[in-house]
Amino acid sequence: MSPRWYTEGEEPDYRFTLANERTFLAWLRTSLALVAGSVALTQLVPPFPVAGVRTGLAVLLAVAGTVLAGLAYRRWATVQRAMRHRRPLPMDWLPAVVGVVAALTGLLVVLVVVVR
Repeated sequence: MSPRWYTEGEEPDYRFTLANERTFLAWLRTSLALVAGSVALTQLVPPFPVAGVRTGLAVLLAVAGTVLAGLAYRRWATVQRAMRHRRPLPMDWLPAVVGVVAALTGLLVVLVVVVR
């Protein structure tokens, strides 16, 4: 069953639809990588000297990956809807959020290593 908006407007060029789908799948791969990183962190990395940091990082990665998967679908649908109605593609804040989460996670790891 397709959403109602999927039958509105005009069918876009299939190349743009497939490009949008590839982008969606790239976001899903990124979300799965974040969740896999969370599992690897809890199962393969020894505890950090600072108590709770490993668990906190793992939770951050798992939550980020889970939220990203949901937001990826929302982004795909928004772009698809815009293409069907021949509107400009919307600007998206999703890449900025992913970048900030990755930077904060990296910064936290660097701080833990330096404190060690």
